[in-house]
Amino acid sequence: MKIKVVFIMGSESDSSHADTIARHLDEFDLEHVRYVASAHKQPRRVLEILESHKDDAVVFITIAGRSNALSGFVAANSEHPVIACPPFADKTDMLVNIHSTLQMPSKTPVLTVIDPGNAALAAHRIASLATRRA
Repeated sequence: MKIKVVFIMGSESDSSHADTIARHLDEFDLEHVRYVASAHKQPRRVLEILESHKDDAVVFITIAGRSNALSGFVAANSEHPVIACPPFADKTDMLVNIHSTLQMPSKTPVLTVIDPGNAALAAHRIASLATRRA
């Protein structure tokens, strides 16, 4: 069973952060695709993305900052693993982004990983577990 990583970015400005994660995923030979859809501004588009991957073996990596509704929205509307890797410009921005990502409601399991390389490694390890079970 081949696992795919699906990036969902809150905005196009998150592309460079996704590029960094993607370089690490390439080292693990993990297929990946990316989408841009904001949970605040385009919730129906996020649901369409989730629906299009509902029967696939995927790990979602969400990239959104500030008020990070995207990660929780994806986790609440999918049964696949969700890794949040929020971008940040500096330490103050990091604290805001991390706090909004960590504060998820019940039944919305989001794994929060700050380092892009570690986000890719976490996706790789999840994919490895699935491959061993197949």
